[in-house]
Amino acid sequence: MNKLTFASILMLSTAVFISCAPNINQYQSFNNNQSTQASKMTTAYGAYLAGRVAHLRKDFDNAATFYKQAQNLDADNQELNNKLYLLFASNGKIDEAVNYAQQAIKDNTKNNFAYMVVAASQLKNQQFDEVLKTIKNFNEPLYKSLISPIISAWSYAGLGDSKKAFSELDKIKTTDGLENIYNSQKAYILDYMGKNREALASYQKIINNKNAEISVRLIEIIVNFQIRTGQTKEAVNILKSIDSHPSLSVIISNLLQKLDNSKPETTKPIFETPAIGFAEALLSIASSFHYDEIIDIAHMYTALSIYLSPDYSTAKILMADIFEEREMYKDANKLYDSISKEDITYYPSQLKKSRNYVKQKDYKKAEKLLKQLSKKYDDPQIYMDLGDILRINRRFSEAVKIYDKAISKTTNKNSLWVLHYAKGSALEQSGLWEQAEKSMMKAYEIKKHYLILNYLGYTWFKQNHNINEAFSMIVDAYNQAPLDPSINDSLGYALYNLGYYSMSLPYLERAVEMYPSSAVISSHLGDAYWFAHRKNEAVFQWKHALRLKDENKELNIDETKEKIEKGIATEPNLTYDKTNIEETIKKIKRIKVFQKL
Repeated sequence: MNKLTFASILMLSTAVFISCAPNINQYQSFNNNQSTQASKMTTAYGAYLAGRVAHLRKDFDNAATFYKQAQNLDADNQELNNKLYLLFASNGKIDEAVNYAQQAIKDNTKNNFAYMVVAASQLKNQQFDEVLKTIKNFNEPLYKSLISPIISAWSYAGLGDSKKAFSELDKIKTTDGLENIYNSQKAYILDYMGKNREALASYQKIINNKNAEISVRLIEIIVNFQIRTGQTKEAVNILKSIDSHPSLSVIISNLLQKLDNSKPETTKPIFETPAIGFAEALLSIASSFHYDEIIDIAHMYTALSIYLSPDYSTAKILMADIFEEREMYKDANKLYDSISKEDITYYPSQLKKSRNYVKQKDYKKAEKLLKQLSKKYDDPQIYMDLGDILRINRRFSEAVKIYDKAISKTTNKNSLWVLHYAKGSALEQSGLWEQAEKSMMKAYEIKKHYLILNYLGYTWFKQNHNINEAFSMIVDAYNQAPLDPSINDSLGYALYNLGYYSMSLPYLERAVEMYPSSAVISSHLGDAYWFAHRKNEAVFQWKHALRLKDENKELNIDETKEKIEKGIATEPNLTYDKTNIEETIKKIKRIKVFQKL
């Protein structure tokens, strides 16, 4: 089964949500003798336009309110009915969406998603026979070949008919790409129906399958099953056998703590209702469509998943991710706050919440939240994030202390080089270069990442120190990340200071193009233009640099003003081995963006 084929089908199902262009003509069809109707339709159109604006601003609550107001004035408007059920569904208000979905169905819509919304409501209300009737209206391949078998299986499970449940589920067994969904759904249905021996075998099959994706959620489900069936030792072994990536360590620790505090007789099953089981399948489908072109599909299916399983924290985190991609940070944080403190995803969700505060530049709230988290979770990631906030706000000495705390608690090399690099940056901006250089070199010894190479190389050039090695580092950084504006600037700046003025221009011009708001990059380009005999352009760039905000305080304002008035009298004069430099120049990768230059 082809993902792109599924995607194109689902796009048709949610097209009204994605494209919300108004049908203006239907609000202009009254004549002069129909003044009352005219006034009514004008008001409806005004509400429609207000909804349209809110919709475009991703304010789905207000969009739904205004569309609903327009629909109340124009009840027969099919387009509004379609918009309303999609908007309410996308906002997780499925019970409200159902009314409009049913109206859309009466309007002879061919939209399978309308039936899906109705079926989800029926499944949650345990109207299993009604679900089976509703899904008979599915007429698109995805819904018939994937959605229908799974929701049918759970409906039959709800009716206590295991034979029909597995007969339906088996319809997806041999479909390419659905092996993981089939295996997990089979185990969940067995678990729900109390067939513990068969469920254990199914869970064990998943664990032993090297090609299976073992998610944190699946681990949580299996651990829950093992607690309920008195297999605590087996659960501990599974958790301890997991390759504990730093990002998972807190979650695994929380699961182990749950094991210590749980008893079989008091532990509730996760799959208390068929709706919860189907929610798992919906989220798997939503996750496979979680990329830019069809993010609306992931949005819709995740909203349904949360509706069916209100405590489903994994679904909430996926929905929050979608909100974040749409820069709807307040909506994402509302979801994070709806996750219980006892949930294993509470800590990572709060960490993501703090990062959303940073994206909104609300650094005080981010700092306060991280400090609160640090009281319970002694995780180096907290200190890394807190150090970054302090550094962004130029509280460098505080940032260094926090980075040191993070370094003392970190063993993972991928985290260590980042911490040494961040600490070095804070020290350098504090004017403590000798200490900064030591920290940068520690980062360099762990990983020769382009950020470290660029930072060291550029700083050494500014200091006329280790020029041959500095240039080699900058070239290596450029070859790793040729489209990074700061590295293009460093390479152009280095070539300019080495006397290769014309050669420096393409890199500096590209840096300005990619990062037009940087005062220092514009200044560098001006310097290169001056000695490339393009003096008018040089003056323009220096004047432009003075108009820009210099967040890093790197631009020398007095010197720039003097250059505008008098130009640059002397050429750069660095000490270096020309033969070595020219050999290094040969190593600069040519990329397509520069082939025309």
